[in-house]
Amino acid sequence: MNQAKLPLDADTIHHGTGYVFRCAEDGDCLAICALVNAAYRPAENVAGWTSESALVAGRRTSLPQLQALLQRPRSTLLLACTGSGQILGCVHIEAEQQHAHIGMLAVWPQQQGSGLGKQLLHQAEQWATREFGARLLLLAVIQQRSELRDYYLRRGYQPNGRRYPYPLEAGAGVPFSDSLWVEELHKAAPLRA
Repeated sequence: MNQAKLPLDADTIHHGTGYVFRCAEDGDCLAICALVNAAYRPAENVAGWTSESALVAGRRTSLPQLQALLQRPRSTLLLACTGSGQILGCVHIEAEQQHAHIGMLAVWPQQQGSGLGKQLLHQAEQWATREFGARLLLLAVIQQRSELRDYYLRRGYQPNGRRYPYPLEAGAGVPFSDSLWVEELHKAAPLRA
């Protein structure tokens, strides 16, 4: 479990965002849980563009699930924070051999559209390459979420032909329809500097 603050890369410094990117710690789990559930399953009056509420019922994650992620080997939750420490976004990276799975990319609905999600994804890709030696990046997206799928396609991800029914066993909510499918996308990891 890596707890170090991340060095801001040149792109982040150049754009002057002021975000601090760091690894999550156990004490962050309550705040991360609130963030992820607000981003994926928000109340109607605060729904951001990443909401899955029309497709899936229930919580996206729970405190025990997040605590378990922090304990797994080769698993990191990266956070984007303000200078004062407020958590604004997160992303999970987990390595398996030379692949890294990126998921749980979440930004508070009020912050969506600010470019923070793009920066978090970039940080996750850099982390996967630098810390885990990943050569291939993988992520999963609900096929019916065309706007989110397009977001990843614009960032260089492509379908790899693998798709599967929404994973009920993951404990990430219950779909309203049996026709909900998840598609896997992939991208070559960035070259190490």
